[in-house]
Amino acid sequence: MSSTHKDYTIAWICALPLEVAAARLMLDRTHSPLPNPSTDPNAYELGELDGHYIAITCLPAGVYGTVAAANVVSRMRSTFPRLQYGLIVGIGGGVPGKNNDIRLGDVVVSKPVGQHGGTVTGGKLEPTGALNKPPKTLLTHMSQLEAKMVTGSEGGLKKITEEVLKQNPDMEERFSPPEQLMDLLFESSYHHAAGKDTCEKCDKEQLVKRKPRETRTPYIHYGLIASGNQMMKDSGTRDRLALQHGILCFEMEAAGLMDELPTLVI
Repeated sequence: MSSTHKDYTIAWICALPLEVAAARLMLDRTHSPLPNPSTDPNAYELGELDGHYIAITCLPAGVYGTVAAANVVSRMRSTFPRLQYGLIVGIGGGVPGKNNDIRLGDVVVSKPVGQHGGTVTGGKLEPTGALNKPPKTLLTHMSQLEAKMVTGSEGGLKKITEEVLKQNPDMEERFSPPEQLMDLLFESSYHHAAGKDTCEKCDKEQLVKRKPRETRTPYIHYGLIASGNQMMKDSGTRDRLALQHGILCFEMEAAGLMDELPTLVI
């Protein structure tokens, strides 16, 4: 029996094709494409995960930010009229600190903190408001998963990653957790060597000394994610805002869609 647009209840939004490729690998089963209405230029990957029918889409190539995300999800809701939740899953800028040992390759999940719903919007690098909380159903399951991690009874992330990469060996190099030697954290006051794409020419004396991890398995952190149209590139501003508001991560799309559709940001 073939599916219809009305069968899909979860939207999975990505900013980059690389993220769509990773999302597609996580599906238990993929579905045949469905025709789009003439008003919807989005491209979709369809499938199911644990019995849930999911529609995955990506922002247009080279177009990022909150406005682009809002346009994509608006068309998506029109095409798939029974969408209940959204997941925006992608690459963000983590905020390492003494209280949050965030490393390269770790995962941050948006979680309500105080007056914030889990995601805070920013204008010119200053918070301007809080977005809707993720739906209670997702928050309930999030709490259950977090509890399992605390007790050490949830080893699913490592197992799933290993199984997916074993089935797709060509993608192992791009999607394996990064080596610790690649994760170089410099003091916030130190400026990156001008004109360099890597940290090869940076002053290693400015590196922050951190205890090596015993595993390459990414950690999962739960807390506040900041969203805005401007990429966070200034480490001093990053640390100041993180300290003031308890921010764990910065990204650029969530603010455009969370008031359109109840969404969890990862």
